[in-house]
Amino acid sequence: MAGHSKWANIKHRKSKMDAVRGQMTTKISKEITVAVRLGGADPAGNMRLKMVLQKAKDNNIPKDTIQRAIQKGLGTLEGHSYEEITYEGYGPGGAAIMLSVVTDNRNRSAAEIRHLFSKHGGNLGETGCVAWMFDKKGLFVIDKDSGVDEEELMMLALEAGAEDFKSLEDTFEIITSPADFETVQAALAERNIKASEAKIAMLPQTTMTVSGDDAEKMMRLLDALEDFDDVEEVYTNVELPDDEA
Repeated sequence: MAGHSKWANIKHRKSKMDAVRGQMTTKISKEITVAVRLGGADPAGNMRLKMVLQKAKDNNIPKDTIQRAIQKGLGTLEGHSYEEITYEGYGPGGAAIMLSVVTDNRNRSAAEIRHLFSKHGGNLGETGCVAWMFDKKGLFVIDKDSGVDEEELMMLALEAGAEDFKSLEDTFEIITSPADFETVQAALAERNIKASEAKIAMLPQTTMTVSGDDAEKMMRLLDALEDFDDVEEVYTNVELPDDEA
């Protein structure tokens, strides 16, 4: 049940650098606001909020920043009104891309995202054009340098109800159904196994390989989309050969 994805590893390493740069603070704050607006301020009954609060803790987001984001979500603090939008499109070579965007200006976000796709050899598509290629799943990422034993981790995850276990270059990935996410999370916590990422994500059903100029353009497009403040998550079905990555 092993797998390999260069993009997953590259994205994971990049997310760590983003956190160091401080870019993550703005994105996480908006995630908290939207989660509260959609599901309330009690994390016990709002799994999405519970996950993003853990993400905020892992990235050392100040408590007052978290509280302001919660108050914005409740409408008790003046601020921007955020909405969540999904954008879909194709990268160089035809690879599928899905974006989870949180914005206070739909027109600005759409124009910038369309520009980024066009600039880097991709095309912004219509709603639904690639969504069918992805499934909503629970995803846990555990760093290999954490010292956890691969065989023990795989057995723990599968016994807790995980659907799949993947060994990547720098990380292990545990994939669950959304319904089993909290059960697997509890099993990991009971064994004091810390996940560097734990979230509900859109994972590709299959992957496609791009190479040469298309691979280079694809990486530039994905980087540009990741760096745009309104973009919370970038999902793709691209598979990059080792020499290209």
